[in-house]
Amino acid sequence: MNTVVADITYRAMLGRKRILLLVLLPLALIGVAGLLRLIGGSSEDTAVTLMKTFAIGTILPLLGLIAGTGVIAPEIEDGTIMHLLSKPISRPVITFTKFVVAASLMAVFAAVPTFIAAFLVVRTESGVAYGFALGALFAGVAYAAVFLLLGVVTRHAVTVGVIYALVWEGLVGGYVPGARKFSIQQWAQSIADQVSSSAFFKADVPIGFAVPAMVIVTVVALLIAGQRLRGLSLTGDE
Repeated sequence: MNTVVADITYRAMLGRKRILLLVLLPLALIGVAGLLRLIGGSSEDTAVTLMKTFAIGTILPLLGLIAGTGVIAPEIEDGTIMHLLSKPISRPVITFTKFVVAASLMAVFAAVPTFIAAFLVVRTESGVAYGFALGALFAGVAYAAVFLLLGVVTRHAVTVGVIYALVWEGLVGGYVPGARKFSIQQWAQSIADQVSSSAFFKADVPIGFAVPAMVIVTVVALLIAGQRLRGLSLTGDE
């Protein structure tokens, strides 16, 4: 990991309009949770539904898209990445550093607000808040790697990412039984299910499949991104 690259990336992410989305999306989740608490909808069933459909099903992939593509795609689009690639820093180090930045942003803006939202609705009952926060953390890391890869391999990373998040994660992965095994969203729920003892929640994907799959997807995405970045430095194309 290169601290200079990390510092530059953090400054770029926290100083652009993306920071507004990184803040507004979790605030929306917390706001909905607070409203449910106020109107008396603070049941365990409600908390699980909110976490599955809104926190993990909507907010998490969108934050992953913003953080994962944001750490590298803008630099590739405007060509400033070539200045970084001209420095004596290995491409895997650049890739890993930007991944760490994206993953850390996911921890702060996804996992922590997920815990706060669940806690507002149901406190620590049945471990719902802890379970979904942990699921959001691990899934956020995987999303960071996947969307970072998209940011490297295509100039249309945001468009492709939105399609992936809405179509595959939201529709196919959410409603087609056979496809659920290959959904990061479903893997997050598997981790949450291991911590939570809620009677209103049962994951569809076994934890023995979800965790290895999450690790494999993260590592493979980073390896491919590093190789693609090396190609950019050699050819100077898009």
